[in-house]
Amino acid sequence: MATPLTADRLLAALKAEGCRVEEYRSWRTHNRDHKGAWGPVHGVVIHHTVSSGEENSVALCYNGHASLPGPLCHTVGGKSGKLYMVGHGRANHAGSGDDDVLRAVINETTLPADNEANTDGNARFYGIEIVNLGNGKDTYPAVQYDAAVRWAAAICRAHGWGAASVIGHKEWQPGKIDPHGPVEGRGDFSMDRFRADVAERLKHSASWSAGSKNPAAPATDPVQEDDVPHAIGRYTSTDRPLVPRKWTTLSIDGVDLLAGATHYQAMAHVQAVLPPGSTLQGRFYHYRDDGSRWTGPLCERIGTDGSTFADFHNSGSVVPSEKVRFEVIYYPADSNDQKSVTISAAYCRGLYWK
Repeated sequence: MATPLTADRLLAALKAEGCRVEEYRSWRTHNRDHKGAWGPVHGVVIHHTVSSGEENSVALCYNGHASLPGPLCHTVGGKSGKLYMVGHGRANHAGSGDDDVLRAVINETTLPADNEANTDGNARFYGIEIVNLGNGKDTYPAVQYDAAVRWAAAICRAHGWGAASVIGHKEWQPGKIDPHGPVEGRGDFSMDRFRADVAERLKHSASWSAGSKNPAAPATDPVQEDDVPHAIGRYTSTDRPLVPRKWTTLSIDGVDLLAGATHYQAMAHVQAVLPPGSTLQGRFYHYRDDGSRWTGPLCERIGTDGSTFADFHNSGSVVPSEKVRFEVIYYPADSNDQKSVTISAAYCRGLYWK
C-alpha cells in the first residue's frame, strides 16, 4: 500500500531507470479523479492497446472513446521504445477485478485464478498500454518490451515493491487476454518471464546498463550514485505468536530490517487474526550497539472481523552503526484475556539512501 507518486517523482524514477520518456499534452492533470479515488496503490498492470501506429495509439489512450473516456492508462509504450505519459491520477485501464488477486499483489504471493470482478482496479494500480494489435501475430520489438520492463521496475523501485507487484490485465480481470502476442527473441508474452526480467533489474542500481536492450543480462553494476535510493523488500509468512501486553520485535528471518543507511522511508505491514475491538500498536526504532535506542512514533490499529491488515509508516535518519527495527504490542479487548494471537505474515517495504 502506498501513496501514488507525484508526477515529478514518477518522471524522475522513469528517467533514472533509463526510460526514454515523452510528455504528451496536459498529462499531469489528465485523469478521472472526479469519478473516484486513485490510491492507495499496490502495483502495476500491463496491457496491450489493440491498435496500431504510435501516434494514433497515444491519442487514443489520452482521449479514450465514446464508451470509455480517457485517459485509458498512465503510460503508452510505443514500438520505438518511447514511453508516452498520457495521464496522472485515476485512469480507465484496469476496471473491476478479483479481490483475491489484489490481496496476493499486496502480499506479493502467488497469484490465484482471476474468477471474480468485484474490486475497483483503477483506484489501486498504475497502468501501461503497450502498442500491439493483440491478435497473436503482431510482434513486440525487443526495445518496446525492454521499455515496459524498465517502466514497471522504475515504479516498483520507487515504492519499494518487488516484481510480484506486477501483473497482466489477463491476471486481474476475467476474460481479458492482454498482454498477448510474440516478443522479439522471447517467444510468447509471458507474465512470469516479464516479472523475472523486472526482478533482474531490481537487483541492480537504476542506472545500470541504461543502453542495454537486454534487461536480463547486465554486464556490470556501476557504482551507485549517492542520491539514488535502494529498495527495501523483506517478507515472511512464518507464523509467530504475539503475547498480550508485551512488545515483540518483528525481525524477518532473524535479520534487522535495515542497517548501514543514512536515511530511509519504510512501511511495515502485519497480517493477523485479531478479535474485534482488540488493539495492535506498532513502531519503528533505532537500536544501538550499546543497547540504547531511539523510538519512533506509535501507531495504533483496531482488530476487525476476519484478518486484520495493519500498516505502519516511518521515515528517519540513522548513523551507520544503528539498526532499524520494528516492534508490535497486542492488547485484547478484554483486559483479563491472556490468549496469544498469531501473526501470519509480515513484510517491510520502502527506500533507503547510503
